Amino acid sequence: MADLSVFPISQRWPAKDPNVIQLYSLPTPNGIKVSAMLEESGLAYEPHLVDFGTNDQMTPEFLSLNPNNKIPAILDPNGPDGKPLALFESGAILFYLAEKSGKFLPTDAAGRYETLQWLMFQMGGAGPMFGQMGYFVKFAGKDIEDPRPRQRYIDESRRLIGVIEGRLQGRDYMMGSDYTIADIALWPWLRSVNGFYEAGELVGIQDFPKVLDYIKRCEDRPASQKAVNIPARG
Repeated sequence: MADLSVFPISQRWPAKDPNVIQLYSLPTPNGIKVSAMLEESGLAYEPHLVDFGTNDQMTPEFLSLNPNNKIPAILDPNGPDGKPLALFESGAILFYLAEKSGKFLPTDAAGRYETLQWLMFQMGGAGPMFGQMGYFVKFAGKDIEDPRPRQRYIDESRRLIGVIEGRLQGRDYMMGSDYTIADIALWPWLRSVNGFYEAGELVGIQDFPKVLDYIKRCEDRPASQKAVNIPARG
């Protein structure tokens, strides 16, 4: 049995089964990405809720695993060379889990790098821009009188959605007929634009039928339907 006691995070969130991947997360877009990947891959894991309402992400135990105080994070007791691996940043986790499971990442070099290209597109573009838009549309930013920051993020979000629309011409998924970690990274964020952030009309989401079909196609996967509620809230 793996000994996770050397990791302080295990003191706050004890592992029921220390031999499986420990997931520390919340079902936000970034959190759903990793939950979906774990469900899709079939890797054994144990979810732990990091409750932002009680500032769990700011506790010493969580910061010991992720000093950037963001979810998700994982602790794999059976990492490279059989040693435990603690990992944060959702894109890095998706890449790691794809390599560990041998799933959702093409094996040919060109397909592999093209998939990683779209993963980076989500990490550096779609995720941050959609999140900033959400701040200005739904949260405290909506009270800022200057309209320019809000409009900047709405416009940039629309542009990025247009990029995805173009990519999906003639394709079911970002890499064609195969579902990959690029899709697992993207759909939870696209879902949030029209859903949680209530910004679909602002970005003109109806102008992007391929994207709307794509969101539904990804959401309808059994693993996706489970992932949006993992870890369960309270």
